[in-house]
Amino acid sequence: MKDGSLLSAELKIAGRLDARFFALLDALRVTGSINRAARTAGFSYKGAWLLLEAACNLAQAPLLHTSAGGTTLTAAALELLQAWRTLQQRQQVFLQAQEADLANHPALHGLLRRMSMKTSARNQFAGTVSALDVGPVSAEVTIALKSGDSITATLTSAAARRLKLKKGKEALALVKASAVVLVSDFAGWQLSARNQLQGTVSRIERGAVSSLVVLTLPGGMALTATLTNDGLDALDLKIGAPASAVFKAYAVMVATMP
Repeated sequence: MKDGSLLSAELKIAGRLDARFFALLDALRVTGSINRAARTAGFSYKGAWLLLEAACNLAQAPLLHTSAGGTTLTAAALELLQAWRTLQQRQQVFLQAQEADLANHPALHGLLRRMSMKTSARNQFAGTVSALDVGPVSAEVTIALKSGDSITATLTSAAARRLKLKKGKEALALVKASAVVLVSDFAGWQLSARNQLQGTVSRIERGAVSSLVVLTLPGGMALTATLTNDGLDALDLKIGAPASAVFKAYAVMVATMP
C-alpha cells in the first residue's frame, strides 16, 4: 500500500516469481554482474544464484548468458521481465478502478481509510470534531466518539491549521498506552486531566515487568493501558471490574485526511 491507497495486492508469476525476483533480474540487466545485482536487490550472492538457477530450471529457454565479460539476460529473460512490467501496470489500473468504486460506498470507504493508518499508538479512536478553540499559540480540539464519550487534545495552532480542523470533520485520536493512567477509585479526588473515560476491565496480560490492561468502553470500544506489575497489584484489578482511563490532552495526537 502506498500513496494513501486503500487496496494492495501481491503479484506473482507461476506462484513463485515475485517483485524481489524481478528486481534482481532488472538489476542484473543493468549491472551485468550477479554480485552487484544481488546487492542492489537485497540478496546474498548465494541467495541470488539459487533463485536464478531455480527460475532457469523451470524456463523452456535459457534466461542467462554468462561470459568472461559478465552475465547478461537472454531474449527470453527480457521478454519475461517485460511481461512482469505489463502485468504490474494492469494490476495497478485494476486496483485504482476498484478503489474508485469504493468511493461509491462511503461507510465502507471510511472504515477502510481509518484502518489503513499504521502507527505504534495502541489506542486509535475515530470520531468527528465537535469543538475547536484556536488561540495565538495553541489549540484545543474535542473529538466526539460514537460511544457518546469525547476526547480532548491540545496541539499547536499551526498544527490545527495544517490539519484543516473544523467542526464536523472526521478525525482520529491517537493515544499511546503508556500515556494512560488507570484509576479504580477516585476516593472523592478530582484530577486535572481532561480525558477521563470509564469502562470495564476486559483483559489483563501480565508480563515479566509490566502488564497490559484493556478496558471496554460504553459502545464496545477498547482502550489499552500499560502499567508496571506493582501498579497492577496495587490497583488489584480483576476482569469485569470498573475502572477509568485518564490521560492528559497533550498526550493525544490528532490525525485527519486532507
